[in-house]
Amino acid sequence: MTCGGSDVAVTRRTFLTGTAVTAVAGALARGFTAASSALAEDAPAAPASPGAADVALDQALTRLVQHLDGPPGIAALVQRGDQAILHRAGTADLADGAPIQASDSMRLASASKAFSGAVALSLAADGTLSLGDSVGTWLPQLPRAWSKVTLRELLNHTSGIPDYSQTAAFGQALMKSPLKAPPPRVLLSYAGKRLNFTPGSTYKYSNSDNIVVGLMVEAATGKSYETELAERVFVPLGLTATSLPRGAGMPVPFVHGYDVAPPQPPEDVTFLFAAGWAWAAGGMVSTPAEANTFIRAYVRGATTSPPVRSAQFTFRPGGSEPPGPGQNSAGLAIFRYQTSCGTVYGHTGNTPGYTQFLAASANGRRSVVVSANSQITPTTNPERFTELRQIYALAVGAALARY
Repeated sequence: MTCGGSDVAVTRRTFLTGTAVTAVAGALARGFTAASSALAEDAPAAPASPGAADVALDQALTRLVQHLDGPPGIAALVQRGDQAILHRAGTADLADGAPIQASDSMRLASASKAFSGAVALSLAADGTLSLGDSVGTWLPQLPRAWSKVTLRELLNHTSGIPDYSQTAAFGQALMKSPLKAPPPRVLLSYAGKRLNFTPGSTYKYSNSDNIVVGLMVEAATGKSYETELAERVFVPLGLTATSLPRGAGMPVPFVHGYDVAPPQPPEDVTFLFAAGWAWAAGGMVSTPAEANTFIRAYVRGATTSPPVRSAQFTFRPGGSEPPGPGQNSAGLAIFRYQTSCGTVYGHTGNTPGYTQFLAASANGRRSVVVSANSQITPTTNPERFTELRQIYALAVGAALARY
């Protein structure tokens, strides 16, 4: 026996008919108890052998794409030590039927937040920023009510800053100019000025948090967030096919993203809107191979220092959006997923055309990247999302399986 998830989906159909104000908002995302910073390395291992775990995963992938409302394609890149295996079913492109490749570009959606975490924690490690630094210190132009929010609270979604992508103002602006996004600071203007709660008191996932993180990075360094991404993440980790575009384009070759709404045929929504509308909160583009390289390094602490990593790996109740496998807990720009197979750390994400799950064991030796080319959410397609979440658990089981 092998081991084995609230975003709102948006489609080109709803977008073009003007009913996507709240739908697009959710698409871009998506009580303190005793904290725990204990790191489970690779234990407990999955009860199945790698062979059995791999077979179970392959079968689950095949079943998912066979549903009329399932994604056209899905891939699960599983790495155990130095051995990486790409499991896949279906297609990356309905036009030619080509399978998903590990080198195909794809949108990372909210998994992009792990990259903003990598940059911010790198700056905290070298003293350029501190986890206790306030928004008011670096960004005094932002609403006064936000001024005492700290970098730590932004990274663990306890800031209280409203989610800009959940507002009617954002939806209206997006519909007027889907292919050209405003500057990141303008995105925050859609959030309103008041806090939803006292900073640090409550967990509430918000895309605004990571936009503010990106702007704090720029204020502290005097460089663009994209430059800091390259210098602190891309170059050190050898990522040459990962980027943060502002437009709607994608590097070739790429996994096409689809809106799946039977009985209508799947519709390609790869270029529905510019990535700049999500920026540091969800605009990253990468490949399964490079997303895997990143998450292995990020989780083991390659972009930060031991003291800062210890703070990062202090968890409280809170889940990624959409939920990952098992029991979810929130750290600083990272989530802990405690499954029956063992514990992994990472991030999820979904956006029109794509659903992502990136995770690794604490030492970075076991990892998984699951990528589907349609947006599957607990609210719009609970049955398929339950199935997808089971696939996440199977992929974790395969990654942690005994040799």
